[in-house]
Amino acid sequence: MRTVNAYGSINATDPLVPMTIERRDVGPHDVLIDIDYAGICHSDIHTIRGEWGEIAYPQVVGHEIVGRVAEVGSEVTKHRVGDTVGVGCQSNSCRTCEQCQLGHDQYCLNGNTQTYGSVDADGTITQGGYSEAIVTNEDYVLGIPAGLDPAKAAPLLCAGITTYSPLKHWGAGPGKHVAILGMGGLGHMGVKLAVALGADVTVLSRGTKKRDDALAFGAQRYVDTTDAAAMAELRDSLDVIVSTISAGFDVTDYLKLLRVDGTFVNVGAPSEPFTIPPFLLGGRRRALAGSTTGGIAEIQEMLEFCAEHGIHPETELVAAEGINEAWERVLSSDVRYRFVIDAHTL
Repeated sequence: MRTVNAYGSINATDPLVPMTIERRDVGPHDVLIDIDYAGICHSDIHTIRGEWGEIAYPQVVGHEIVGRVAEVGSEVTKHRVGDTVGVGCQSNSCRTCEQCQLGHDQYCLNGNTQTYGSVDADGTITQGGYSEAIVTNEDYVLGIPAGLDPAKAAPLLCAGITTYSPLKHWGAGPGKHVAILGMGGLGHMGVKLAVALGADVTVLSRGTKKRDDALAFGAQRYVDTTDAAAMAELRDSLDVIVSTISAGFDVTDYLKLLRVDGTFVNVGAPSEPFTIPPFLLGGRRRALAGSTTGGIAEIQEMLEFCAEHGIHPETELVAAEGINEAWERVLSSDVRYRFVIDAHTL
């Protein structure tokens, strides 16, 4: 076991504090990673504050991790000391169920091991990336391509794959009219990725303050969702809507925008349930769907795609002592568009 510095929470209400946590010894198939950067995801806040269920404390979160390989186990073949690598939302799975066998370990039927807040194989609770180092099985360590800036790449491991996966699954590309609902940490990545995939991209967002950014990211149009006339013009025109909104909203406003066989894909985590008049689906053979992150192979594919197309998240680097302030700014939507922790400051 080794002790590393971290920033974590001792309960659901108090600010995060410096602490130390234990990392397991490097096993035959393990990789020790010295963490350089860790992204801040809204999921971190939901988890710590108990909004997605009870958790065990103390807890260190962070599932957008980029660093360098410091040590490898005796049987590791996929990574070498000095490699720039990443760890995303999951750090293991059963590997035997139907979904794991298909490469969809994000949908492991026996429940994958999340990078934080999960029960690990040894019975301990996993601790995440707001820390100096992490030990992860080699199969769940991702190579960061040379074309990506390590200081900006961390959010790709959640925000990037969470939007890339549904865009690919529902065929975003040339000839498809795709809308990204909400342009925050996830949404701005959805815009960049949909544009790079060749789709005709519309951004749906409240107000107009993000219009210039949306167009700069390559969107063909920006629609203020409070503008009833502009929303009416979009009716029956979209093939796919990817919703990244985490607050409650009326989904019927957006189902009306889908053409026949269109799909509304929810990747956000609103706390309120949807209420859906059945005719809005049946009348146009529309579908309401959901998606989570991506399997390890798809995450690696996404990283290579971003390197090839020069796609990076828009980030703001913060030191460890600024994490609590950054969380408050996330909650007030005062970030453009993702915070990344400089782990060297731990």
